[in-house]
Amino acid sequence: MKLLRYRAGTEVRPGLLDTTGAIRDLSGHVPDITGAVLGDAALARLAALDPEMLPLAEGEPELAPCVGQAGKFLGIGLNYTDHAEEMGMALPEHPILFLKATSSICGPDDDVLLPRGSVAADWEVELGVVIGTAAKYVSEAEALDHVAGYCVINDVSERDFQTKLTGQWTKGKSCDTFGPVGPWLVTRDEVQDPQNLWLTCDVNGERRQTGSTGTMVFTVAQIISHLSGLMTLHPGDVIATGTPPGVGMGIKPAPVYLKPGDVMRLEIEGLGVQTQTVRADG
Repeated sequence: MKLLRYRAGTEVRPGLLDTTGAIRDLSGHVPDITGAVLGDAALARLAALDPEMLPLAEGEPELAPCVGQAGKFLGIGLNYTDHAEEMGMALPEHPILFLKATSSICGPDDDVLLPRGSVAADWEVELGVVIGTAAKYVSEAEALDHVAGYCVINDVSERDFQTKLTGQWTKGKSCDTFGPVGPWLVTRDEVQDPQNLWLTCDVNGERRQTGSTGTMVFTVAQIISHLSGLMTLHPGDVIATGTPPGVGMGIKPAPVYLKPGDVMRLEIEGLGVQTQTVRADG
């Protein structure tokens, strides 16, 4: 099942993608796609619906972030062996954790805005994990049972803000629109193995990133287990699990960063495509 949220005028409505690729409206069954409807029982009720009996979304609606009201937006750094290699950094002993402000979350095809003073904005295609049931002190063996589904995330990063402004990575990760999420939330029953997915990112039609979740340093299950020992993961929380090689910061002989007018296209096998145009903010 592919759950989504779409804009209808000033409203954001819940929906799902049917087998023909059409958007079906779910607002007669749930008020929104949030943590409140991502538990196993609630997802089973939605899966039991006949999509053909649901009303079609009118026109060509814009997609909103596929999950609303995320309580936490957590990021994992240096989590691909080949990405750590391109950055010239040692593999971490434990998952590197940073926070992205939930206010950075935007729709999968919304414009990405370069903040004032930005000179080193970068792209990062990442597998997104959305929690469905609360997880606290869970083992690796049971960790995936707490997942509602998976999605595409662009962990847009301003490298100067991230590395040169005194403080933590969060500064370079949390700018408005730096967290495109979607196009849809693919429920975990449709993802047989989250460690066997291909990811790509193109910038202006040029392939920049190609990778496989099979080269993660820490698996999705290990990440969830580790994080759940530090904090309770709540339904609707979003985790960005790291990026494969090919980021702008790692390009030799000189880094290449985003500029107004650039277009990013990100895709993860089975999870859909998102596309953003870059423009200056203000």
